[in-house]
Amino acid sequence: MIDVAIQQRLGDFGLDCRFTAPSGVTAIFGPSGSGKTSVINAVAGLGTPDTGRIAIGDRVLFDSTTGTNLPTQKRRVGYVFQDARLFPHMTVQDNLRYGGRHDEASVIKVLGLQDLLSRAPATLSGGEKQRVALGRALMCDPQILLMDEPLAALDAPRKAEILPYLERLRDSVQIPILYVSHDVSEVARLATTLVVLADGKTAISGPVEAVLSDPAHVPLLGTRAAGAVISARIAGRLLDDGLTELSFSGGRLLMPGMLGKIGQTVRLRIPAQDVILAQEAPKGLSALNILPVTITKISAGRGPGVAVGLQAGNDTLLARVTRRSAARMELQVGTQLYAIIKATAVGQKDIGSEHHTPPPPAL
Repeated sequence: MIDVAIQQRLGDFGLDCRFTAPSGVTAIFGPSGSGKTSVINAVAGLGTPDTGRIAIGDRVLFDSTTGTNLPTQKRRVGYVFQDARLFPHMTVQDNLRYGGRHDEASVIKVLGLQDLLSRAPATLSGGEKQRVALGRALMCDPQILLMDEPLAALDAPRKAEILPYLERLRDSVQIPILYVSHDVSEVARLATTLVVLADGKTAISGPVEAVLSDPAHVPLLGTRAAGAVISARIAGRLLDDGLTELSFSGGRLLMPGMLGKIGQTVRLRIPAQDVILAQEAPKGLSALNILPVTITKISAGRGPGVAVGLQAGNDTLLARVTRRSAARMELQVGTQLYAIIKATAVGQKDIGSEHHTPPPPAL
């Protein structure tokens, strides 16, 4: 468990961040300049809050009321930056060992570094460099792992390459991970808890599924970021069509690609802007996914859009429609509708492995 409650004045900018999160990945999300990096720098000891408290479990890193302020080298933090910052004159293995010698074999296995150990950083791809940087951070046996937009400098193929390793890491360690990002697809795939910052203040904090799918949060998240996160089981494949059939509490979904093994659980994000509502079960559409839903919440912002919360089985979906459409359809809480989701609306970057409670520490 990590507990953060800090205030700090940085020139004209004021930081006031408060959240409590369990082990797992806590994503700190918000636009540029909202204070995300300042928060994890305070946890690392690279910045000193004016007032407040930072604790990991029963270990206090900073407390302004008692004068506690552990130096960085005693905080047991692993830090992964946007750029890998590897030593160019060292091999991959030497870079790893610079961080320490904690359970070297397990770190190498979890991050798939076996074939890279003798190589020089200059010969690695961007994704490989970040995996090595992550391994080096883990080798110091940290009590918390801090990641500051580690995929921001990578192109889409390199992000796709490294995300499965981050998912594997999430499920292999029992330490808190603070993950700074402005990419909602990364957040939805990796995080268990989401903290949203706005103008230096904690605007929202809670389980990622609840935060992203709440209609009331759309103005803060942005219309492109809002959307449901659901867990589904791989139920079958349509090999001729290149589709995977997923089963969840609200019904069945067809998604493009071969997403995993039959019976495996995956997590997928369904953007609100890609969900269409219909009063009757439509016929003759190209869309493959049509689900019966019930409206649970409606939130109208300042613009022309309306966010609509939907119950599908035991899961929550989110749709965004215009005010005109909401009025014409007479949408209200309790109305039963059909949600239409194009199979191609959910990209590969929005589908990842489901979070599993870690077994006893593997690292």
